[in-house]
Amino acid sequence: MESKIQKSKRTAPRLQTQYAEVRAQLQKDLGVKNPMQVPHIKKIVVNIGEGDAVENRKALEGAVNDLTLITGQKPIMTRAKKSIATFKLRQGMPIGCAVTLRRQRMYEFLDRFINVAVPRIRDFRGFSPKAFDGRGCYTLGIKEQIIFPEIDYDKVDKIRGLGITIVTSAKTDVEAKALLEKFNFPFRK
Repeated sequence: MESKIQKSKRTAPRLQTQYAEVRAQLQKDLGVKNPMQVPHIKKIVVNIGEGDAVENRKALEGAVNDLTLITGQKPIMTRAKKSIATFKLRQGMPIGCAVTLRRQRMYEFLDRFINVAVPRIRDFRGFSPKAFDGRGCYTLGIKEQIIFPEIDYDKVDKIRGLGITIVTSAKTDVEAKALLEKFNFPFRK
């Protein structure tokens, strides 16, 4: 367990200090009077759904290892909510894994994602600005996990896609988009 002194000596992630700087500008741009109403990022959820896990239980182990390397945190298993006979799926079977990132790990992951992983995507033209859900959450899909530098290309057993959901405290999509633009999020023009 870390002591309070060790925690205070640890430097804050780059995007967290950047948010502290742009918070006043964001408050002015959105016309918010109370600084506590300025939107911020609450959490980031990264998940991998592994459809092959029904026949091959080893497939899920590879997904868990990849997600652990990418996020630096141990994922939880996601299980089927109901049985579907055509997919040979039973209720409670493990079908994927997910990680919820908060605080410093969240900002570190977002920084690595925007500045390191996204530039490695082939033929990248930006993420769709229409992928907001109406309540300030933004969800995107990545087709290959190998864009992250933590994944060793030679040790990959299978190319997997992953879903990333950025949950903000914004009430509208406009506020959430303004927040992500302050972090230089690469939206399509």
